[in-house]
Order: sequence, then C-alpha cells, then structure tokens
Amino acid sequence: MPDTPTPSALHKNPSTAGTPSSSESSRQSAERGRTALAVGVVEKIAGMAAREVSGIHALGSGFSRTFGAMRDRVPGTKSSIGRGIKAEVGEKQTAIDIALVVEYGVVIPELARQVRENIIDAVERMTGLEVVEVNIAVNDVHLPDEPDVEEEEEENLSSGQRPKLK
Repeated sequence: MPDTPTPSALHKNPSTAGTPSSSESSRQSAERGRTALAVGVVEKIAGMAAREVSGIHALGSGFSRTFGAMRDRVPGTKSSIGRGIKAEVGEKQTAIDIALVVEYGVVIPELARQVRENIIDAVERMTGLEVVEVNIAVNDVHLPDEPDVEEEEEENLSSGQRPKLK
C-alpha cells in the first residue's frame, strides 16, 4: 500500500507533504516526453558565445564569409549567427567545430581557451547537453589596415562589379 499523506499531515507541512522531491520530479517529467534540439540552435548559441570574446574579428572561412555577406543582402533572409560553426547534436552530448578570424596581435592559444570555455558554458547552461569537444580552426588573421569582406562586397556591388571569389 503506498504511503498516502493523511489530511492532518498535509496541514502540518503543506509545501512538502505528498509532493515528490526535486530529483523525483525531474525524473517524472523526463518520463513524460523528450526534448529535441535542432543543430541550428546549438550553432547559434555557440556563435553568440564566441562573439562575446574580445579578439575575434569574424567567424567562418573566407569563402563562407563572402557567401554569407551576399546572402545577407537578399531581402527576406536573416544574417546567420551560426556562420562558421558546425555542431553535431545527440540526445545528451554535442561536439562543436568553429572556424574564426582573429585580430592581429591577439595571443591565439589564450583566445582559443577563452572561446572554448565561453562556448562550453553557454551551450551546457542553455541546452543541458554535455559539450564533449570544441575544435577551433583559426583560418586568418585580420590586419588593422585590411578591409572587411563585407566592406569589399559593398564596394563591388555599388560599382556594379562581380564579387571576387578566393
């Protein structure tokens, strides 16, 4: 026979009497369904977390940034926060690859450590997934006197020239 609280027990401590503990409650709610996260969700969270770190100029390779800049100009499209991020998402774990361009003068191993920590903290906190790895590829260093890919695209589009592909 299950232990059902008596009415007098409910009046003594109404906040805890007859209610499951928090671990029981979370287990019960997990048994009532599952939550599936799209890959794009993890990629956006990782992209925002990476952009919070000072010293990153852009995310993605040169080609993806050029293509993304052209795509962002098409009416009705949204800019891709997850550009340069690739995630594999399982039921309980995720692995993330990120390509980035750093500012000249930044200590790359320290920047990579900060980016990795920020991404892991944000993704695990917001999704509940365990981040098993964050692989970082530094594809370029942005020099202070170099124009951005987006700036080059604007100049080419305003002059009627086709964009240069690298």
